[in-house]
Amino acid sequence: MPRLKIALPDVFLFTAEIPVRVTDINYGGHVGNDRILSIMHEARVQFYRSLGFKDEVSLEGSIGQIITDASIVYKSESFLGDVMLVQLAVMDFSKYGFDIAYLITNKITGKEIARAKTGIVCFDYQKRKVTGIPALLKQKMNAL
Repeated sequence: MPRLKIALPDVFLFTAEIPVRVTDINYGGHVGNDRILSIMHEARVQFYRSLGFKDEVSLEGSIGQIITDASIVYKSESFLGDVMLVQLAVMDFSKYGFDIAYLITNKITGKEIARAKTGIVCFDYQKRKVTGIPALLKQKMNAL
């Protein structure tokens, strides 16, 4: 089976610093593959907060976001005490959502740890259905 490849954009809009915690370490002595998804989630929440939103489910009234898909390509290990730089970019906008690309590197060495992408769809949590991207969210992301 061919390996997954994730193309990254040239420009990232936001960078989060995420320290590696002991709970991120697996029995192999490095960050567990499942923890990378959680680290991406933390960076995404920080990104939305930097735009002035409370969280991912409060982008406009009852409209938030849901993840429709996630892809991760692992490049190198990360260890307890490391600090990850998680860079985010938004791309591939549609009527209902967009993709977020992530580049995760070691802050000290600059070595790439992982690259990833999540598909985002806007969702009205009150009506329980997919909805368009809130105008304020588009405006704030376009201003970056």
